[in-house]
Amino acid sequence: MPTLEENLLRLMTEETARLHAAPDLVERVMRSSRGRRIRVRIAALSASLAVVAVPVAYLTAGSVATSGTEVTMSPAPEPPAIDDTPAPRTEPPSLGDLGDGKEFGHVKLGYLPERLQWSRWSLDYGEVYTTSYFYKGDGPGSYRVQIFMYEDKSIQEIQNRIQVYRDEEDGEEMTIGGRPGYLVVQNVGEDGMSGTPTAYVQVSDRQWAEIMFSPVYAKEFSGADAVSAELKKIAEGLTSTL
Repeated sequence: MPTLEENLLRLMTEETARLHAAPDLVERVMRSSRGRRIRVRIAALSASLAVVAVPVAYLTAGSVATSGTEVTMSPAPEPPAIDDTPAPRTEPPSLGDLGDGKEFGHVKLGYLPERLQWSRWSLDYGEVYTTSYFYKGDGPGSYRVQIFMYEDKSIQEIQNRIQVYRDEEDGEEMTIGGRPGYLVVQNVGEDGMSGTPTAYVQVSDRQWAEIMFSPVYAKEFSGADAVSAELKKIAEGLTSTL
């Protein structure tokens, strides 16, 4: 007749084999949504380790009933459920309905080139916000002119950027109505892309504007001087409502 120790060893072996994680557990984890993949994988693997360790911990704790050769084991916990629900999509913040788009955030446009109209698109991140303008009939997401506004602490980002252009001797200083500014062509590609003509201008003590022409829109002008003149007209027409 087997001894108590032999029975315990056999039961430990059988129980450990029965409590191993399901063979397809890793595959089910890999099928979970991308945003939660790492978290679920860690939870599943942790559960597997915990499940396998149960018989040993249970027996070494001295909680086995030893009347005769009968041993009582606790049932194995179920593996964690796999959450395949995709994360809810959140829309980026906007400035709302701007009407004709000539006033947004804390600024007004005194001048907008002919044929341009508000694109009905904007983003609002508090101290940084933006909107754009295009021609009637242009596709969604396109722009001819885009304006970013930077306020309070975010102004440092613009000042740092302009300083980099100065250090690289790229662009030129400008003054509009006594307000400092800077003209530069951004994002000039090594493959011959014409880049994005841009004007930076201080609108108030707490505000700077970044005015950009799309490369497509810039081609409508007779040259770089004409583009710069139009950028300056938009910059000059900006007034703060703070």
